Amino acid sequence: MATDRRMAPISRDTMAYVLAGGRGSRLMELTDQRAKPAVYFGGKSRIIDFALSNAVNSGIRRIGVATQYKAHSLIRHLNRGWNFLRPGRNESFDVLPASQRVSEDQWYAGTADAVFQNLDIIEAYSTKYIIILGGDHIYKMDYEIMLQQHVDTGADVTVGCLEVPRMEACSLGVMHVDERGRVTDFIEKPEDPPAIPGRPNMALGSMGIYVFNTEFLADQLRRDAADPQSSRDFGKDIIPYIVKNGNAYAHLFSQSVVRSSNESDAYWRDVGTVDAYWQANIDLTDVVPQLDIYDRDWPIWTYADVTPPAKFVHDQDGRRGSAISSLVSGDCIISGGSLRRSLLFTGVRVRSYSMLDHAVVLPEAVIGRQARISRAVLDRGVQIPEGMVIGEDPVLDAKRFRRTSTGICLVTQKMIDRLAL
Repeated sequence: MATDRRMAPISRDTMAYVLAGGRGSRLMELTDQRAKPAVYFGGKSRIIDFALSNAVNSGIRRIGVATQYKAHSLIRHLNRGWNFLRPGRNESFDVLPASQRVSEDQWYAGTADAVFQNLDIIEAYSTKYIIILGGDHIYKMDYEIMLQQHVDTGADVTVGCLEVPRMEACSLGVMHVDERGRVTDFIEKPEDPPAIPGRPNMALGSMGIYVFNTEFLADQLRRDAADPQSSRDFGKDIIPYIVKNGNAYAHLFSQSVVRSSNESDAYWRDVGTVDAYWQANIDLTDVVPQLDIYDRDWPIWTYADVTPPAKFVHDQDGRRGSAISSLVSGDCIISGGSLRRSLLFTGVRVRSYSMLDHAVVLPEAVIGRQARISRAVLDRGVQIPEGMVIGEDPVLDAKRFRRTSTGICLVTQKMIDRLAL
């Protein structure tokens, strides 16, 4: 982790603004009742906790979160887990739901509009810089380093970017840069992403992280709001305009990624599909995971229930509470069941003779006796009936549950209830 800090960190004169209003429809039923940033991750966190923790760990103490789609779960989490910032210490944490503040018939029309509608709040804090963040990726990053580059280059906007396989960049903004790191072209979500020169299989993708001088951003948002042709989006409108008419610079994620001694690669994941979400959670059960969530030098802050310890009971052949290469959160009781390469969130109950293999189980789910579950994601509160088998019969799974092309089953309580009809 970088430790070279100036006496007066730029982060102390910066506001972090997190865009957390999206559904994340590719997560299917996981986002039926919650926005993507509120989806659980890693045993006790939510996805949004990574961006917020990066901000706090980077020294930023002014934070705003814009919400929109089914925001109750997210807002409740933010109010419970992120209420430690205090105005008396020149700190603030604002939850900014879409509330028709510009007109009575206008919600947030796009990512840029989600900032524009709250410009009065942003400007009232009088911070010199603002960093725009997405609330739906898993990574650890020191924003102070990116802020310092922004100041040193005199950029109008600095865009966080990372090198990705070219065809994986279809869902990202893709950039061309010159030898100085200046962005010369920016294309939002291209069907055929342009390659990095000399590297035909790789592209330079936007992370959706932007640093601006606050006054400059306010001017750009007002200009964009007056343009009837604009879609009010950073990737489609604001950034391409600045690339064409101003100075946009790229900041490589590899320059500010935070690694513990146990992390070798620059870890960044978009967990926006059921397959990617399942894989990123299961990866945490590796002996040495690519993402070190045990790094005390860069903690992932979150709201944590006050819970008793996890408990394993019974010691008979076939009925032994056990877990191999698994993560088990507080208030879980493994009562004569067995886990292998599985991740359990808070308050899960695993009954006798049941077996879980490569399963991600969200809070308060109950696994009935003699159930067998493999390669699955179980939503919060799911009650798995006694003897149910998931993950062994592809045809039956596809009829009963959401089954991906790679064989991962997503199970919700509504799906279970339909089976009883």
